[in-house]
Amino acid sequence: MHRLALLAALLPLPALAGEADVIEATAERSGSGWRIEATVRHADTGWDHYADGFEIVAPDGTVLGTRVLYHPHVEEQPFTRSHTLTIPEGITEVTVRALDSVHGGGGASVVVQLQ
Repeated sequence: MHRLALLAALLPLPALAGEADVIEATAERSGSGWRIEATVRHADTGWDHYADGFEIVAPDGTVLGTRVLYHPHVEEQPFTRSHTLTIPEGITEVTVRALDSVHGGGGASVVVQLQ
């Protein structure tokens, strides 16, 4: 029994990489929409656990847009990507939160003022 517990403790666990964090975000007008740029940090381990996107969220919790990331960024940390979307009139700030393939959301997020 003890050998099995020791073996299990030594096996790599994808969840050890933790949650993805947005460490910086900006918003800039782009035509009739907004270009949201997010810098994400995550200890990507490969295809089994990596930052797989970020969401732009209204103050009431509505997800306004999602930037999907289709591959791990093991050798590129942190990394910056953008997403252009339409944000309804009257919204003056959004929250940008990162997603990862194991935890979904939950890491650090950044609130961005729309000016």
